[in-house]
Amino acid sequence: MTVEEPPPARAAGPEVSPAATAPRPPALSPSRASDFRRCPLLYRFRAVDRLPEPLSRAQVRGTLVHAVLERLFALDPADRTPQAARELLGPCWDDLAAAEPAAAALFTGPQDPQLALWLDSASALLDGYFGLEDPAGVAATAVEARIEATLPAADGATGPVPLRGILDRLDDGPEGLRVVDYKTGRTPGEGYESGVLFQLKFYALAVLLTHGRAPDELRLLYLADGTALTYRPDAGELARFGRLLDAVWTAIRLAAPTGDFRPQPGPACRTCDHTAVCPAWGGTPPPYPGWPGGAA
Repeated sequence: MTVEEPPPARAAGPEVSPAATAPRPPALSPSRASDFRRCPLLYRFRAVDRLPEPLSRAQVRGTLVHAVLERLFALDPADRTPQAARELLGPCWDDLAAAEPAAAALFTGPQDPQLALWLDSASALLDGYFGLEDPAGVAATAVEARIEATLPAADGATGPVPLRGILDRLDDGPEGLRVVDYKTGRTPGEGYESGVLFQLKFYALAVLLTHGRAPDELRLLYLADGTALTYRPDAGELARFGRLLDAVWTAIRLAAPTGDFRPQPGPACRTCDHTAVCPAWGGTPPPYPGWPGGAA
């Protein structure tokens, strides 16, 4: 999950390509933009220092479910059945555990009874997916694909804004262009809708820049409780959101030469993995490594 009114012309650069895993120079993704707005120092720790963070079983389960759905959509439409998804679960876990030792280390081994229960919980999420839509009728044109765009610089900005994200799925069928995002948690409660809307607007803007038109619909599928949330973007709304992203990127680039990313204490500190090196909690950050890729 920028634009001036009217919406900007299509930006140069790649549209949607297979997701890559190699380290990349910093850019704005929905997560990193949200990090900076929440706490500039957290953005630095994640985007610049790339400090390690422990994996949780819930995070890895989300990765696993996404991998199963990715392989499911590689099948012929008639073969995209609940049974096929369940059969893909074991092989996808084997591949994930082999590729990510930290994920495998969450369990003592293949005979760990907690692993069987955990895989059952992932299977339940897949059942929740089939309760929300029938993949046999989905016209998916991209699955787990990287989308990259460049937002032209606004007046007074430090430069164009690189946007980057991973589309769970992009559909282009009779109902128009649609972005679908899977969530393996539950529907957010009251007060958390703004974070969801931020992500949806980000993807709507990225699709607008890469495809020359905004998606007709963005849909969030919450697999844990079988809820679907939809958002139909408006060009004027995306224009205002683009200016917000431009302001965020300008602030990041102003802090980049010196590393002046300051902590912003708040309730989210309770779940932060980096309080031990945060000045707001009596810690000392590691030496600033400089902005990746050269001068800022």
